[in-house]
Amino acid sequence: MNNDTIIFIGMDTHKEFTEIAYSGYSRKSAIEHFGRIKTTKPAIVKFVNQMQSKYPKATLHFVYKV
Repeated sequence: MNNDTIIFIGMDTHKEFTEIAYSGYSRKSAIEHFGRIKTTKPAIVKFVNQMQSKYPKATLHFVYKV
């Protein structure tokens, strides 16, 4: 995946956990399942930092379902 792109991050939020998947801008981009994290501010900040490290030049767009 090219780092000069947009990364779409889908978050299915629940009280105890959040399920996360992400994909690039292109229709050819595969959807990657990141996994399940706790629904806490520190856990979400840690995830965002990981994505920024992995794709430093990408713009991250978040979509969530409550």
